Amino acid sequence: MQNEILYRPSYSLLRLLMEPGEQLLAEAGAMVSMTPNIQMETAARGGILGGLKRAVLGGESFFINTFTCANGQGEITLAPSLPGDMMHIPMAGGTMMVQSGSFICSTTGVSTDTSWGGAKTFFGGEGLFLLKCEGQGDLFVSSYGAIHAVELQPGQAYVVDTGHVVAFEATMTFNVRGAGGLKQTLFSGEGLVCEFVGPGRLYLQSRSFQALIRSIIPHLPKSSN
Repeated sequence: MQNEILYRPSYSLLRLLMEPGEQLLAEAGAMVSMTPNIQMETAARGGILGGLKRAVLGGESFFINTFTCANGQGEITLAPSLPGDMMHIPMAGGTMMVQSGSFICSTTGVSTDTSWGGAKTFFGGEGLFLLKCEGQGDLFVSSYGAIHAVELQPGQAYVVDTGHVVAFEATMTFNVRGAGGLKQTLFSGEGLVCEFVGPGRLYLQSRSFQALIRSIIPHLPKSSN
């Protein structure tokens, strides 16, 4: 399967060329266009319980679409709901933890499941669960803003605002904490941060959707009641 990401980093569009028999698993609503020889089937991934787990706990859609290429080469394009970048992550048997909402699609050799992040993830404000992607194949993730990759060596620490995490390799450990003391955490505008310790690769987004929401709320019309 050939892939190309167009119009990076602000309005990325993923273009895939599929051969007969190849399949793609995509988040509901991600498809932009496709040739007529690509067939789409919609189902709850992992059955009803698996779909509920993804939707309620992972923050993803209840349904996932399976695209199958028939009769000759086909083309499909996909895009995220927010303006930003997309990244191709080749999977060779490892595990990647993906922030809720960043998963776009993967080939069938990559399994996706919710993974309990514990209180660390809860207090980080990114939802109770992360998507656990593992196996062999192609994984595509999206961001709000551009994607920046950071490679951590064994024992190397790196601090990231929780709203800027897109994905990270499961070889790393992480801990959510305040940006500093109580004063810094409450008034610096940084809030909580996530400290990662290598080895592994970390993918960050240059903008925070949570920060965007906070900037919009004061300008919303207030009820007169």
